[in-house]
Amino acid sequence: MTIILSIAIAISLATSAVILLRFPMLELRGPNASPLLVFMAILFTSGLDVGLIMFPLTEFPVYESEEAYGFTNALAIEFGFWGGMVWAFYFLTTFYFCVVEPRLRLFEIPWISAINSGVVVSTCAFTGYLFLTFLPSYIPGIPDAYRYALVAFVVLMAVISSTDIRYIKWLGLGSTFLFFILIALLWWSSNTGLSGLFRSAASLGGYFENLPDFLSPLSDYHAFYLFWWFAWSIMIGQFVARFVGGMPVWQLCLALLTLPSIPIALWFSVLYIYHTEGIELSVALRGCMVTVGVIFVVNSLDSLTRLYSDNLNLTVTRFGRGQYIIVHWTLLVTLILLYQFTPLKIEWIGLVVVGLYAVVYFLTFVKRTKLVASS
Repeated sequence: MTIILSIAIAISLATSAVILLRFPMLELRGPNASPLLVFMAILFTSGLDVGLIMFPLTEFPVYESEEAYGFTNALAIEFGFWGGMVWAFYFLTTFYFCVVEPRLRLFEIPWISAINSGVVVSTCAFTGYLFLTFLPSYIPGIPDAYRYALVAFVVLMAVISSTDIRYIKWLGLGSTFLFFILIALLWWSSNTGLSGLFRSAASLGGYFENLPDFLSPLSDYHAFYLFWWFAWSIMIGQFVARFVGGMPVWQLCLALLTLPSIPIALWFSVLYIYHTEGIELSVALRGCMVTVGVIFVVNSLDSLTRLYSDNLNLTVTRFGRGQYIIVHWTLLVTLILLYQFTPLKIEWIGLVVVGLYAVVYFLTFVKRTKLVASS
């Protein structure tokens, strides 16, 4: 699996580079074209989930203790798993759904559409499963009944939000704003000032100094992350391509590689202060993190629910709002429980997506004459 993953990463990044060099000025526009701020808010909150909030403080000690990560510091490792070049996957798929898919319509082929929709639903459920799993780390002693009830409620809110595209836009902007407030709150509460933030952020240089090391799996855990990114990549590209607001290819690439990474870098740098200084998170701060994490889960799930419901024609128009909510809430909660009580893994979903990449590459090559003619 590691070899397959490494080959898939190399081909994806090489394709992104070719697109950037060959079509830098090609204008991209989606059917729901939005201003850059709205587009980036939707991308950021749809393309990330609760792991961004809850993982780092549990992962920093692991990265400091395991030999595979000894070439740099824990903050650089964390950023390499979440920011920087991994966003090139989203650039590739967003370009595809803006330019190639409208001409070839490969994802309208029934069996490809079915597999893609299965991937979307499964990855949605994995987001809910992560939230379920990590809740005890931030709400110590929470009873299992409350934990499952909270997850079920969050899924319900996400499904309700997915019934109207306006809710998704508003929630995307709102959750991005709240995330910056959370960053500022934790930094202020650390009492380390700007000098402490700058000292912490300086460790991010370890990522850029060792960038080639992050382009293939460093460990099984890094492979988990990379498969996770692949699992997200097609569906996020398919969703956010709708909101691209007439920007050239070079601008889209620059925006995707830099703009989401800035808040990620700030957030991780603030959390790294807490780790290196041994500062204990207060109950209030943990509550704030859980609150923003809940909103991130809702924002991720509503976008993807909207996507797979459209793909499968399981829409509000077809069912009516009440039945739509019941069907999708039941489906997502059931799949979350499957992750909890079966061996189902996100790596399997990522491997399926790598297979979809291979199919799309092959069919695009076969239909290249049609693609060029329609251009």
